[in-house]
Amino acid sequence: MSKIKIQKNTKIMVMNNKRLGIIISTATALLAIPFIAMQFTSEVDWKVGDFVLFGVLLFGTGLLCELILRNVKTTQNRIILCAVALLIFLLIWAELAVGIFGSPFAGS
Repeated sequence: MSKIKIQKNTKIMVMNNKRLGIIISTATALLAIPFIAMQFTSEVDWKVGDFVLFGVLLFGTGLLCELILRNVKTTQNRIILCAVALLIFLLIWAELAVGIFGSPFAGS
């Protein structure tokens, strides 16, 4: 009985670690897009601070979703909480990119 439980726990741990690896890889790939674009055009002009801020937003949102997926039990609550986290990420990103709200947060 305990061997089956250990095997099941091991599979869950591998799945969770695989999902975490996918989240980190995706965030890294998204962060590489503007870096690669900067090599080919002068229209993309990111500074180090831009990469740091976008990295914090991407990795923070990804890790928050991972935390939600690991700790929240019901599927409906997982979907709602991850959707809220992604919506907040998108609103902050849009505000920083173009200042849709005109707040001092975006530098306007």
